[in-house]
Amino acid sequence: MKRIIYHILIPAFLLVAFFRVAATPVEILGCRTRGFVALMIALVSGLAALGTAIMGAKGKRRRDTHAIWWVSSSIILVIPVIAFLILA
Repeated sequence: MKRIIYHILIPAFLLVAFFRVAATPVEILGCRTRGFVALMIALVSGLAALGTAIMGAKGKRRRDTHAIWWVSSSIILVIPVIAFLILA
């Protein structure tokens, strides 16, 4: 249960936060503010995805059976970056 929380639910929080900001109307946040907040969330998510991908690669090299959790985290964390590039 601890691995699901750390590797699935916490990265999914950034995913949900990004799409919530992207889906808010322009009248609430304004265009520039909404874009900057989405950029910052995508940037944090991208850096975290890079870190988790490195941890997963190190685990795979050591033949760690739990390295797949790091890979799944990096897949979830890279989604806001891809969505930001598509929406921008």
